[in-house]
Amino acid sequence: MKKKVAIQGIAGSYHEMAARNYYEGEEIDIIPCITFKEVISSIKKDPSVTGLMAIENTIAGSLLQNHELIRESGFHITGEYKLRISHSLVALPGSSIHDIKEVNSHPIALMQCNDFLDTLPNVKIVEKEDTALSAQWIAENNLKGHAAICGKHAAEIYGLDVLAEGIETNKHNFTRFLSIADRWTADEIMRGAPKNKASLVFATPHSVGSLSQILSIFSFYDMNLSKIQSLPIIGREWQYLFYVDLVFSDYVRYKQAVDAVMPLTKDFRVLGEYAEGKQSI
Repeated sequence: MKKKVAIQGIAGSYHEMAARNYYEGEEIDIIPCITFKEVISSIKKDPSVTGLMAIENTIAGSLLQNHELIRESGFHITGEYKLRISHSLVALPGSSIHDIKEVNSHPIALMQCNDFLDTLPNVKIVEKEDTALSAQWIAENNLKGHAAICGKHAAEIYGLDVLAEGIETNKHNFTRFLSIADRWTADEIMRGAPKNKASLVFATPHSVGSLSQILSIFSFYDMNLSKIQSLPIIGREWQYLFYVDLVFSDYVRYKQAVDAVMPLTKDFRVLGEYAEGKQSI
């Protein structure tokens, strides 16, 4: 039976590439979604569906809304994958880069290619919902003079020519994706699976030194704090939720650290315990 995986984007998107790499060797059925909220809805409608969602990029930073979507959904994180993002400029077959009058793509992809776009001073830059969707739109509507910024794979799917590749400003451009699932499905997936990373969320009392006390405890128990992200709590002025990723080598020490910090926090939740993800080259 094929594994059903909901992603934001369509065939040829970076989410699809990440999903196929993450589930390498397995047959998967991709459920394309226009928005990240639709990914969550797909899992709620069918608990056998898992999701893959981008959570941060080495250049653009964290996708803050996705932290909240995962927390509010009650779903569990079951794994992660880090995909090397390499952008291409693609257009209708026979096009030249000198023919391009308009470039379409997702705003983050456009931002990541600023230096290249500066070499096209007379070209109009237009934001779209998705990288691969931009390529599909150009192909299906036979839009001459238009180009999309997307992955090379999307150009192959939609029959477009690659006019330039590797156009991202920073070549160390990676996006980290999280695999998420309904609680019961996550329990099945993670039964007996290796774990050396955890994602936590909590609030702290509105008092001096409360966060530093918690971080000191993590340090005492030899937890490697690989990420900390704060988000304001709506309706509670100057109070924040802290999203924390811990990497550990000793699961018992990790559990001891969690037990030690829980009494010092509010709204504490373990979002997932999983294996640290591989990184594509």
